[in-house]
Amino acid sequence: MSEPSRDARGVNLDPWLSHYADRASGLSASEVRALFAVASRPEVVSLAGGMPYVSALPRELVTGALDRVMRDQGPTALQYGSGQGVPALREQILGIMALEGISGSVDDIVVTTGSQQALDLVTKLFIDPGDVILAEAPSYVGAIGVFRSYQASVVHITMDEFGLVPEALEAAITSCHASGKRIKFLYTIPNFHNPGGVTLSADRRPLILEICRRHNVLVLEDNPYGLLSFDEPVPPALRALDDEGVIYLGSFSKTFAPGFRVGWVLAPHAIREKLVLAAEAAILCPSAFSQLAIHEYLNEADWMGQIASFRDVYRERRDTMIRALEDHLPELTWNVPNGGFYVWAGLPPGLDSKAMLPRAVTELVAYTPGTAFFADGTGQSNMRLSFCYPTPENIQLGIRRLATVIHGERDLLDTFAGTGPLQASPSSPNVTAPPPDLN
Repeated sequence: MSEPSRDARGVNLDPWLSHYADRASGLSASEVRALFAVASRPEVVSLAGGMPYVSALPRELVTGALDRVMRDQGPTALQYGSGQGVPALREQILGIMALEGISGSVDDIVVTTGSQQALDLVTKLFIDPGDVILAEAPSYVGAIGVFRSYQASVVHITMDEFGLVPEALEAAITSCHASGKRIKFLYTIPNFHNPGGVTLSADRRPLILEICRRHNVLVLEDNPYGLLSFDEPVPPALRALDDEGVIYLGSFSKTFAPGFRVGWVLAPHAIREKLVLAAEAAILCPSAFSQLAIHEYLNEADWMGQIASFRDVYRERRDTMIRALEDHLPELTWNVPNGGFYVWAGLPPGLDSKAMLPRAVTELVAYTPGTAFFADGTGQSNMRLSFCYPTPENIQLGIRRLATVIHGERDLLDTFAGTGPLQASPSSPNVTAPPPDLN
């Protein structure tokens, strides 16, 4: 257990520290959440959080669904419900997943309080302290937080512009087995990756599944962005290619609204039974009100047309961000995502995204340091830039402010190096080996 936190007088701020379970030491605020208080200030342009632009959702679609729920099903909506979720909504979820080639049974869907709860339930079911979870490098900060809370050992797998590298996956599995480590599952975001922005190529998907099948490694496929493609539809989901070795996580947070907190798991039948029991133990049941509201929305609204509108909004913002980077920060490297919310940017040598953040906040712009997305805290030479929430005008303003920060940091390095052009010393604490190139 860590040393107790103390105030300025030396008084222990948490007298119950010695009572906590060992796994509580893995609970800490994520770098993304820690930014919310700053990023919510109106004068700060936030390129940090992955908040959907819910203002693009016509208000009458939501209020109409809520009115119909209360008028027609009020007592049911306000009551406890099934631990597995409303059957009618689970039927609709099957139709949504069919758009990505997934077939399944209503009985094998478990509705959860957002897909974040689904992540927690799956991890709780499978992880003993010290077990290995394989995950892309970088990986979703919320997943890393869950894995850490259950005392898992996260082993990162290299990505490139085509997604997870099959040879790197094979090598990591072989290395873990050789050292006696027990791998429980591969966690992957194959579509419009958070934070990497890349999409796993069609030809790699069966290779990844074959490697995992051969080594008896379960796959946990997290797919909140799959319908938000800008140009071409994504390849079939991993679950569409293997219905026995893949657990699929979905969410309405990105295609409808995150405030309803409705996600789901599609799991092999035996795993589904344990997921329902774990969900009931955790929360008794997901919100019947939220589920019925989404059910009414899907019944009555042109929800596919609304997703197309979201695509147009996010495509415009992606294009604005890429143009702004080209104009103001050509010395950076970045990917051009074909869907989703994020650009993964690489800094010039010698700069540290985490150390630079206070200066950025002073300049009224926020981003997420790359360190948030690696279990070992590396990633200093990268940052995640989110284009989903700010207006195009604010994206341009934010990138201009970010350019001021980065150019100032480079000038500072030049001054200390005494060389004019950037010549940072290899021993400088800000100089790190670059993470996998995603450009």
